[in-house]
Amino acid sequence: MEVVDVGTRACLVEVDDAVAAASLAAWVRGAGLAVEEVVPAARTVLLDGVDPAAVRALLPGWSAERAAVPGPLVSVAVRYSGPDLERVAGHWGCTVEEVVELHTSLEFTSTFCGFAPGFAYLAGLPADRAVPRLETPRARVAPGSVALADTWCGVYPTASPGGWLLLGTTDADLWDVGRAEPALLAPGTRVRFEARR
Repeated sequence: MEVVDVGTRACLVEVDDAVAAASLAAWVRGAGLAVEEVVPAARTVLLDGVDPAAVRALLPGWSAERAAVPGPLVSVAVRYSGPDLERVAGHWGCTVEEVVELHTSLEFTSTFCGFAPGFAYLAGLPADRAVPRLETPRARVAPGSVALADTWCGVYPTASPGGWLLLGTTDADLWDVGRAEPALLAPGTRVRFEARR
């Protein structure tokens, strides 16, 4: 773990992976540290509006083995009719039906958000199921598209370009500024996908 100062009132904590970053972010939020914002990412946690010396003093109390407190569970109904289902099945050496069975059997965790408001990077796909991105990204991916890239799963909240492999679509409202928590899949949220017709 390394702490890098970002000016005088922020620092970036570098950790091994997204799971450790999510765990650290959750732990910092509950540790009583005077901090304005905690922003986890793939291998870092940005702490803004904080005394970096206080962060360095606090961090020895956290361990990468410490499991994050489970967040709320959200079920997302998916129509598995995406254009890349057969590509994923071929990569995994199984049938399309088995792709759907595996995807719906897993519990994912939102580790961080980025790319677009409401886009959550969901960890939980086993390393041996990692899939490559498209060599040439699509010019437009429809909102609600459920997709995979490497070991990540994500759901596009709005139409945008994208190179992830598309499994299907959902009608879930991923971003709503009228909600107390605008992002449906905020960091820490556990996610289960359910097949629907």
